[in-house]
Amino acid sequence: MGTLDGRVAIVTGGRGGVGRAVCARFVDEGARVFAADLTDAGSVGAEPAPGEFLAFDVTSEDAVRSGMAHIEADVGHLDIVVNAAGIEIEKTIEETSLDDWNRIFAINVTGTFLTSKHALPLLRRSPARDRAGASIVNFGSYDGFIADPGLAAYCATKGAVHALTRAMACDHGAEGIRVNAICPGYVDTPMLGSFFGDADDEAAVRAEAAAVHPLRTIGTPTDIANLVHWLASDEARYAHGQLWVIDGGLSAQVQQMRL
Repeated sequence: MGTLDGRVAIVTGGRGGVGRAVCARFVDEGARVFAADLTDAGSVGAEPAPGEFLAFDVTSEDAVRSGMAHIEADVGHLDIVVNAAGIEIEKTIEETSLDDWNRIFAINVTGTFLTSKHALPLLRRSPARDRAGASIVNFGSYDGFIADPGLAAYCATKGAVHALTRAMACDHGAEGIRVNAICPGYVDTPMLGSFFGDADDEAAVRAEAAAVHPLRTIGTPTDIANLVHWLASDEARYAHGQLWVIDGGLSAQVQQMRL
């Protein structure tokens, strides 16, 4: 038996790097999973594609309502919501246009808001709610605590998600709906690939990035999916309103003192 047998989950960005890994872990654990994304190929565009694809645009309230209506008609409830859809813009504020700013906030912050808002009626029908088994997992970042250079708008969105997570936890914990945020560091996804992509020697830059971590490695989507799975499971029934940093120890060290 899987730890999520009988649970129903939606994962936004479910065809991306981390979202796809989350969907795979949930399916392996017995959940029925709706992989919500703009396209079935997503940012990875490769098999396997776990879960049931659900066309979903987190920036459109009509699209979010439509997606939730589909789940309601098909299943009738939700137990787990994972807000993994997100983008990164590599610019300072001076280089960031208003369109850039609005776009990244629309996906990273408003998308989390809209998906959670319209999932709540279905989460209230979760059979697991009486034991605090309904779960929302948002995606923040270690960049919501400290900052990488040239990621100003991205850092701002992740700080907003952190604050929103705490507020949602205060508002909905009494309903048996737990709310937490995952805060990854460097994870080997297409987003990270774009971050390294302009380097003359991408392999050397990747090796240098790994070397600054106390664990001397960059995370994988599976690493993140493992923590998401725990937060969605009954083992985490008392985990609520927290920002869970998973970054190989990167943010634990004083950077100028590393050896």
